[in-house]
Amino acid sequence: MMGAGVGVLATGMPQLATAATKKKLAFKNEDFYKNGKFDPEAGKDAIIALMQYHGYPVFKGLREQLWISDYGLGQFTKLGLAAVGFINDQENSYMVQDLYLLPNQMLPEHYHIKTDKAVPKMEGWTVRHGLSYVYGEGERSANMHAVVPDFEKDNVTVWHETILEAGQTTKLNRPTARHWQFAGPEGAIITEAATYHDNAAVRHSDPKIVFP
Repeated sequence: MMGAGVGVLATGMPQLATAATKKKLAFKNEDFYKNGKFDPEAGKDAIIALMQYHGYPVFKGLREQLWISDYGLGQFTKLGLAAVGFINDQENSYMVQDLYLLPNQMLPEHYHIKTDKAVPKMEGWTVRHGLSYVYGEGERSANMHAVVPDFEKDNVTVWHETILEAGQTTKLNRPTARHWQFAGPEGAIITEAATYHDNAAVRHSDPKIVFP
Protein backbone atom coordinates (compact mmCIF):
# COMPACT_ATOMS: atom_id res chain seq x y z
CA MET A 1 0.00 0.00 0.00
CA MET A 2 2.47 2.69 -0.79
CA GLY A 3 3.12 5.81 -2.78
CA ALA A 4 6.28 5.27 -4.75
CA GLY A 5 7.44 8.38 -6.50
CA VAL A 6 4.29 10.30 -5.61
CA GLY A 7 4.25 13.57 -3.67
CA VAL A 8 2.57 13.92 -0.30
CA LEU A 9 -0.72 15.79 -0.24
CA ALA A 10 -1.67 17.73 2.90
CA THR A 11 -5.31 17.52 3.95
CA GLY A 12 -5.00 19.62 7.08
CA MET A 13 -6.08 17.04 9.65
CA PRO A 14 -4.47 17.74 13.05
CA GLN A 15 -3.47 15.26 15.73
CA LEU A 16 -6.02 15.12 18.53
CA ALA A 17 -3.46 15.20 21.31
CA THR A 18 0.26 15.36 21.93
CA ALA A 19 2.48 12.53 23.07
CA ALA A 20 3.12 14.38 26.31
CA THR A 21 -0.51 13.88 27.35
CA LYS A 22 -0.56 10.12 26.75
CA LYS A 23 0.82 6.97 28.30
CA LYS A 24 3.31 5.38 25.94
CA LEU A 25 2.08 2.41 23.93
CA ALA A 26 4.21 -0.66 24.54
CA PHE A 27 3.57 -4.32 23.73
CA LYS A 28 5.41 -7.62 24.25
CA ASN A 29 5.30 -10.16 21.45
CA GLU A 30 4.81 -13.10 23.82
CA ASP A 31 1.55 -11.60 25.04
CA PHE A 32 -0.01 -12.25 21.62
CA TYR A 33 0.58 -16.00 21.63
CA LYS A 34 -0.95 -18.98 23.42
CA ASN A 35 0.76 -22.35 23.08
CA GLY A 36 2.69 -20.99 20.13
CA LYS A 37 -0.41 -19.80 18.26
CA PHE A 38 -1.44 -16.23 17.53
CA ASP A 39 -4.26 -15.04 19.80
CA PRO A 40 -6.44 -12.69 17.73
CA GLU A 41 -8.33 -11.49 20.82
CA ALA A 42 -5.08 -10.28 22.38
CA GLY A 43 -4.31 -8.59 19.09
CA LYS A 44 -7.68 -6.87 19.10
CA ASP A 45 -7.07 -5.67 22.67
CA ALA A 46 -3.89 -3.99 21.47
CA ILE A 47 -5.61 -2.37 18.50
CA ILE A 48 -8.40 -1.03 20.72
CA ALA A 49 -5.69 0.43 22.98
CA LEU A 50 -4.12 2.05 19.91
CA MET A 51 -7.47 3.57 18.95
CA GLN A 52 -8.11 4.90 22.44
CA TYR A 53 -4.60 6.34 22.61
CA HIS A 54 -5.26 8.41 19.49
CA GLY A 55 -8.87 9.29 20.22
CA TYR A 56 -10.14 7.23 17.28
CA PRO A 57 -13.87 6.39 17.67
CA VAL A 58 -14.36 2.88 19.01
CA PHE A 59 -17.86 2.47 17.63
CA LYS A 60 -20.29 -0.32 18.48
CA GLY A 61 -19.40 -3.54 16.71
CA LEU A 62 -15.93 -2.36 15.66
CA ARG A 63 -14.07 -5.05 17.59
CA GLU A 64 -16.14 -7.76 15.91
CA GLN A 65 -15.35 -6.30 12.48
CA LEU A 66 -11.58 -6.24 13.00
CA TRP A 67 -9.56 -8.45 10.69
CA ILE A 68 -6.20 -9.10 12.32
CA SER A 69 -3.18 -11.21 11.41
CA ASP A 70 0.46 -11.92 12.14
CA TYR A 71 0.74 -13.43 8.64
CA GLY A 72 1.76 -16.75 10.18
CA LEU A 73 5.24 -15.51 11.10
CA GLY A 74 4.85 -15.40 14.89
CA GLN A 75 6.20 -11.85 15.30
CA PHE A 76 3.09 -9.71 15.59
CA THR A 77 4.75 -6.72 17.27
CA LYS A 78 7.24 -6.55 14.40
CA LEU A 79 5.06 -7.57 11.44
CA GLY A 80 1.27 -7.69 11.21
CA LEU A 81 -1.87 -5.76 10.43
CA ALA A 82 -5.41 -5.06 11.59
CA ALA A 83 -8.12 -3.62 9.36
CA VAL A 84 -11.81 -2.84 9.15
CA GLY A 85 -13.43 -2.85 5.72
CA PHE A 86 -16.26 -0.36 5.33
CA ILE A 87 -17.00 -0.71 1.59
CA ASN A 88 -15.80 -3.24 -0.97
CA ASP A 89 -17.99 -2.86 -4.05
CA GLN A 90 -17.13 -5.30 -6.82
CA GLU A 91 -19.74 -4.01 -9.27
CA ASN A 92 -18.49 -0.43 -9.15
CA SER A 93 -14.89 -1.28 -8.24
CA TYR A 94 -14.22 0.79 -5.17
CA MET A 95 -13.39 0.18 -1.54
CA VAL A 96 -12.73 2.01 1.73
CA GLN A 97 -11.02 0.53 4.76
CA ASP A 98 -9.06 1.62 7.80
CA LEU A 99 -5.70 0.04 8.61
CA TYR A 100 -4.18 -0.15 12.08
CA LEU A 101 -0.47 -0.62 12.76
CA LEU A 102 1.08 -0.88 16.21
CA PRO A 103 4.20 1.15 17.04
CA ASN A 104 7.12 0.17 14.79
CA GLN A 105 5.08 -2.58 13.16
CA MET A 106 5.65 -3.52 9.53
CA LEU A 107 2.94 -4.26 6.99
CA PRO A 108 4.79 -6.71 4.71
CA GLU A 109 5.68 -6.07 1.09
CA HIS A 110 3.03 -7.17 -1.37
CA TYR A 111 1.31 -6.35 -4.67
CA HIS A 112 -2.00 -7.01 -6.43
CA ILE A 113 -2.57 -8.87 -9.70
CA LYS A 114 -5.56 -9.04 -12.05
CA THR A 115 -8.19 -11.70 -11.34
CA ASP A 116 -11.56 -12.67 -12.80
CA LYS A 117 -13.13 -10.41 -10.16
CA ALA A 118 -10.77 -7.44 -10.05
CA VAL A 119 -8.39 -5.27 -12.00
CA PRO A 120 -4.94 -4.84 -10.43
CA LYS A 121 -5.77 -2.85 -7.33
CA MET A 122 -4.96 0.87 -7.21
CA GLU A 123 -4.67 2.34 -3.72
CA GLY A 124 -4.19 5.58 -1.85
CA TRP A 125 -3.72 6.19 1.88
CA THR A 126 -4.37 9.04 4.27
CA VAL A 127 -2.87 8.83 7.74
CA ARG A 128 -5.47 9.83 10.33
CA HIS A 129 -3.37 9.37 13.47
CA GLY A 130 0.27 8.67 14.12
CA LEU A 131 2.92 8.31 11.43
CA SER A 132 3.52 5.85 8.61
CA TYR A 133 6.53 5.36 6.39
CA VAL A 134 5.35 4.16 2.99
CA TYR A 135 7.67 2.27 0.64
CA GLY A 136 7.33 1.63 -3.07
CA GLU A 137 9.09 1.82 -6.40
CA GLY A 138 11.69 4.49 -7.05
CA GLU A 139 15.19 5.43 -6.03
CA ARG A 140 16.25 3.93 -2.72
CA SER A 141 15.92 6.55 0.01
CA ALA A 142 18.90 7.44 2.15
CA ASN A 143 18.56 7.40 5.94
CA MET A 144 15.38 5.35 5.88
CA HIS A 145 13.24 5.31 9.02
CA ALA A 146 11.90 1.76 8.84
CA VAL A 147 13.71 -0.95 10.77
CA VAL A 148 12.92 -4.08 8.78
CA PRO A 149 13.03 -7.19 11.00
CA ASP A 150 15.98 -9.45 10.24
CA PHE A 151 13.66 -12.30 9.27
CA GLU A 152 12.04 -10.12 6.59
CA LYS A 153 14.97 -8.23 5.06
CA ASP A 154 15.54 -10.71 2.22
CA ASN A 155 11.92 -10.29 1.13
CA VAL A 156 11.94 -6.52 0.64
CA THR A 157 12.58 -5.30 -2.91
CA VAL A 158 11.38 -1.65 -2.91
CA TRP A 159 12.96 1.02 -0.73
CA HIS A 160 11.65 4.42 -1.82
CA GLU A 161 10.29 6.13 1.30
CA THR A 162 7.36 8.53 1.60
CA ILE A 163 6.73 9.94 5.08
CA LEU A 164 3.08 10.43 5.99
CA GLU A 165 2.09 12.37 9.08
CA ALA A 166 -1.52 12.75 10.19
CA GLY A 167 -3.55 14.41 7.44
CA GLN A 168 -1.13 13.56 4.63
CA THR A 169 -1.89 11.36 1.63
CA THR A 170 -0.03 9.35 -1.00
CA LYS A 171 -0.82 6.57 -3.45
CA LEU A 172 0.68 3.79 -5.54
CA ASN A 173 2.59 5.02 -8.56
CA ARG A 174 0.98 2.26 -10.67
CA PRO A 175 -1.12 -0.89 -10.28
CA THR A 176 0.85 -4.11 -9.55
CA ALA A 177 3.67 -2.12 -7.90
CA ARG A 178 5.14 -3.74 -4.79
CA HIS A 179 4.70 -1.76 -1.58
CA TRP A 180 4.85 -1.95 2.21
CA GLN A 181 4.52 0.27 5.27
CA PHE A 182 6.16 0.80 8.64
CA ALA A 183 4.49 2.59 11.55
CA GLY A 184 6.08 5.31 13.62
CA PRO A 185 6.68 5.10 17.40
CA GLU A 186 3.02 5.86 18.18
CA GLY A 187 1.65 3.48 15.58
CA ALA A 188 -0.56 4.52 12.69
CA ILE A 189 -4.24 4.61 11.80
CA ILE A 190 -4.68 4.91 8.05
CA THR A 191 -7.67 5.27 5.74
CA GLU A 192 -7.28 3.48 2.41
CA ALA A 193 -9.34 4.30 -0.68
CA ALA A 194 -8.92 1.89 -3.57
CA THR A 195 -10.41 -0.08 -6.38
CA TYR A 196 -12.16 -3.36 -5.50
CA HIS A 197 -10.11 -5.66 -3.29
CA ASP A 198 -9.95 -9.37 -4.06
CA ASN A 199 -8.00 -11.46 -1.53
CA ALA A 200 -7.10 -13.86 -4.33
CA ALA A 201 -5.24 -11.04 -6.07
CA VAL A 202 -2.79 -10.40 -3.22
CA ARG A 203 0.79 -11.62 -3.64
CA HIS A 204 3.45 -11.28 -0.93
CA SER A 205 7.17 -11.07 -1.51
CA ASP A 206 7.76 -13.38 1.46
CA PRO A 207 6.77 -16.95 0.45
CA LYS A 208 6.38 -17.92 4.13
CA ILE A 209 3.49 -15.52 4.67
CA VAL A 210 0.05 -16.99 5.33
CA PHE A 211 -2.75 -14.84 3.90
CA PRO A 212 -5.60 -14.21 4.52
